[in-house]
Amino acid sequence: MDPVEHVSHFNQRMAVYSRDEALMCKVFPSSLGPVAMRWFDSLEVDSIDSFRELTQEFGSRFVTCRRVARPLPSLLSLSMQEGETLKIYSDRYWEMFNDMEGNFDGMALSTFKLGLPTDHGLRKSLTGKLVTNMRQLMDPIEKYKRVEEDQQ
Repeated sequence: MDPVEHVSHFNQRMAVYSRDEALMCKVFPSSLGPVAMRWFDSLEVDSIDSFRELTQEFGSRFVTCRRVARPLPSLLSLSMQEGETLKIYSDRYWEMFNDMEGNFDGMALSTFKLGLPTDHGLRKSLTGKLVTNMRQLMDPIEKYKRVEEDQQ
């Protein structure tokens, strides 16, 4: 897991205890997986003076696990592959969309449609409509996915 996200989740769970540095340091290992726990256990006694220092060391050690946001062009180049179901394309598209930092809802409204084959029923359906929000896009996608599932 991304170390920054991990620490953020931990801080949220421990929000009521955030002023108790010692408790935060003692409880932090309980949130770690096996690899991070081995790192924690290898820390020298009294080598960490604060929870902030602990989380900084944790972040430095696991910096390679940091999730990197995808750039906008990766979304623009995504398209439905031949033989791919709408569900698989949709899942790939939204996974990539969710990995992007920033508000690209407006871009999603047009790029999802453009990634569909020109003869796809959903693309034809979306072409004549003014789609102005995510719900207006998601409703027809879900309907077409259900129809696709029923045909299988």
